[in-house]
Amino acid sequence: MNKRKRLSILWMMLLFLGISWVHSQEEAQPRNIIFILTDDHRYDYMGFTGKVPWLETPNMDALAAEGAYLPNAFVTTSLCSPSRASILTGMYSHAHTIVDNQAPDPGNLTYFPTYLQAAGYQTGFFGKWHMGDDSDDPKPGFDQWESFKGQGVYYNPTLNINGQKKTYTDSTYITDLLTERALDWLDNRDGNKPFFMYLSHKAVHAAFKPARRHKDRYKGKKIKPPSTYDQTKTGEYRDLKWPQWVADQRVSWHGVDYMYHGNGDLQELVQDYCETLLGVDESVGAVMSYLKTNSLDRSTLVIYMGDNGFSWGEHGLIDKRHFYEESVKVPLLVHCPELFEGGIQPLEMVQNIDIAPTILDQAGIPKPEHMPGMSFLPILQRKDLSNARERIFYEYYWEYDFPMTPTVFGVRTDQYKFIKYHGIWDRNELYDIRKDPAEMYNLIGDADQQETAKALTEALYDWLEKTKGMKIPLKRTVKYRYGDYKHKNEY
Repeated sequence: MNKRKRLSILWMMLLFLGISWVHSQEEAQPRNIIFILTDDHRYDYMGFTGKVPWLETPNMDALAAEGAYLPNAFVTTSLCSPSRASILTGMYSHAHTIVDNQAPDPGNLTYFPTYLQAAGYQTGFFGKWHMGDDSDDPKPGFDQWESFKGQGVYYNPTLNINGQKKTYTDSTYITDLLTERALDWLDNRDGNKPFFMYLSHKAVHAAFKPARRHKDRYKGKKIKPPSTYDQTKTGEYRDLKWPQWVADQRVSWHGVDYMYHGNGDLQELVQDYCETLLGVDESVGAVMSYLKTNSLDRSTLVIYMGDNGFSWGEHGLIDKRHFYEESVKVPLLVHCPELFEGGIQPLEMVQNIDIAPTILDQAGIPKPEHMPGMSFLPILQRKDLSNARERIFYEYYWEYDFPMTPTVFGVRTDQYKFIKYHGIWDRNELYDIRKDPAEMYNLIGDADQQETAKALTEALYDWLEKTKGMKIPLKRTVKYRYGDYKHKNEY
């Protein structure tokens, strides 16, 4: 069966699903939904967490105070494209096969907005897509499409608006532009239909560039170096039984002593990062202000999330990809006063594969069988916690572009984290994250931890077998001559 015929059959099935859903919801108003995604936003870099005393994010703070902050939100792969694909498909990376920033869409994926669209929702996408090639062509599932190629740029971007290119000038800032375009779409929507808006920011991805009004806001401000900052420099990592690859990466692209193959200052990078985040916070404020002005703030489900975390010196590393907490954890803020009481911080673990089931649940659409995640609304409502996760799983596949980080598989409970490496001669890792939240003391060789390591290894392989992840997805790569290779993507 060819691809066009398969898509036609799928579309007819979706239309039938949508018609059935409309009839069943005649007396209930479908819930409006907004999903805001940011890039590389670390889970605790928000003012209300207190992690960075001088960081100000008043709109995110308000969203958390009036809604919910889930401090144990994780991605399944700490990398832009795989995480974004997992959000949109509700599937693990090894299932959707977009395993890195170059792997293409295999052509058989269904993005969850397609179900919403077939059920009568108006759907709009605004911002960074960044999956597979550099195409910015409109994707299935969206009535309104406004995106850009690859990583995009912070200033004077070119948007593909429903297939037509438009270049903005006069120092147009991408975060402001996307927010303005998204709110304009909301303002001109059909008021008789429910809406789903996907606002996908480029910020706060490197190379960090704040809006001009925020430049130098935090000049001279510094963060306290993390407790694991110096171990790979002093050699203490050997006593702590860390893997050798972690120490070796200190002087690589993702290491603190050779960041992005330069000799920049870590504190200055953090300042730029936090200044860039200010534009995102203002975007959140603009969205919430619009909803309040139009009496939609109580009924609309608003979800704010990052596509992966970010390290700032922990284990001598920067950036993401690894399975340490600061890399795999993401900010997750949820707001909907009609659904749950505000000001809560549930400790249950959720993942990015839970986004699609949660949104579909609030649209009255049954979760497709191929989605292993679950709606996290019961966690927020504190009514039924029987399906709360006992563990989360992680995978990252070695990249041709960034060979410093090996293939990683991992499992985390609320007490232990087990990290297993593939294709490298090195030690695995086991941490008691209750006693050792900084993940400093690797217990993998301790005699009294062998049963724990064995049980977590079994759980990891059981997960891979159950979800058909025992084969590593490969992609085509082009090998340039030595010295000629250039990274396709910006950082």
